[in-house]
Amino acid sequence: MPLKATGQAIFDPDDGWAGGTTWIAHPEESMQRASHALFVDDAVWLVDPVDADGLDDHLADLGDVAGVVVLLDRHKRDADAIALRHDVPVYVPEWMDGVATEMTAPVERFGTTLADTYTVYPIKDSRFWQEAALYDEDEGTLVIPEAVGTASYFRTGDERIGVHPMLRLKPPRRLREFSPERILVGHGDPVVTEASDALADAIDGARRRIPALYVDAAKDFIFG
Repeated sequence: MPLKATGQAIFDPDDGWAGGTTWIAHPEESMQRASHALFVDDAVWLVDPVDADGLDDHLADLGDVAGVVVLLDRHKRDADAIALRHDVPVYVPEWMDGVATEMTAPVERFGTTLADTYTVYPIKDSRFWQEAALYDEDEGTLVIPEAVGTASYFRTGDERIGVHPMLRLKPPRRLREFSPERILVGHGDPVVTEASDALADAIDGARRRIPALYVDAAKDFIFG
């Protein structure tokens, strides 16, 4: 199983709900890069998208694409190409460095809200890691690209969602502020049932489960 697949991807959404769609363009890859389309007032916002054949047909049935959003400084993915194709800007948090200079599409900066629906929360802002989350408290939807995930290398034991291996010693405090009904992650399938409990369990057990996570990783390396 490749870490990160290349080549042709086919749009095959694995999750749909009233407020959006999630797809994993290359389900065979270990990274399980997940992309999201969020529906807000008849407009579609694409978050950290990976392009795929059939994506545009799906979007045409949903509404006009309003913009492409990048929530992690290293999640450029196919944001630029998709934005150019739909003639929309790439939206980047106002405090995030590096992303705008790598885009040829127009770039729009946003602050504390997106589309008057999602509140924007800085999760990590350092020289090596800049990440934001989107949270619609009314609908209970949390979009978080990297600090937590459901791909296998994020999780150990009975975890349904896990803190990123590099953040387990000190999970971002902001993660404790959310009580979502669903969590859309950047790597892996969404969590759509008992999401708040799953997130709390991931944060509370992040440090003490580090040895188990490393054992799992070693097994995958040796036997995978």
